Amino acid sequence: MFTLTQLESSSQDVKKSRFLAFAGPVADEAGAKAFVAAHSDASANHNCWAWRIGQNYRFSDDGEPSGTAGKPILQAIDGQSLDNVAVVVTRWFGGILLGSGGLVRAYGGTAAMCLRSAAKAAIVITIEARVTCGFADLAIVQARLAAQPDVRITAETFTATGAELTVALPEADTSTIVRMIADLTSGRALIALPD
Repeated sequence: MFTLTQLESSSQDVKKSRFLAFAGPVADEAGAKAFVAAHSDASANHNCWAWRIGQNYRFSDDGEPSGTAGKPILQAIDGQSLDNVAVVVTRWFGGILLGSGGLVRAYGGTAAMCLRSAAKAAIVITIEARVTCGFADLAIVQARLAAQPDVRITAETFTATGAELTVALPEADTSTIVRMIADLTSGRALIALPD
């Protein structure tokens, strides 16, 4: 799965109707609603949208015939294996009716064109671990963790004998990283993983 790294926009004209798409990353439902509100144009005839956040998704045809706008936008999101993404496609009517098939192609095509041109990043599922180590091992543990892709030290708490690091580890690489820390410190570091 992937998500977008920044806001992207695309536009196209279909039989004198103007279609403008905005796509961007969203973290939650409130963020998706705010994105839709911020990128809708009240002067347009239709502001159709869709978003997906994990298993949750919503879409709206905003007055277009049922299933001709919001659903094709959601299919464009799903077709590119995207998550945590919202897309708004705005239409200014140009006087020529497109028909149901034409609307599906126009809305879905504009959304897909926008998403194809957007910068993407892989979604990495992480778990939070606690690493407790002495001062003698701290520098090497921090350096090796920092060198690992998708590993982040999110907090450091110092004690009288060393430090406790809160670390976000990629779920797929957890056992490898735990083994690396144990090997680096000859087993002196304590690693607590969530249950």
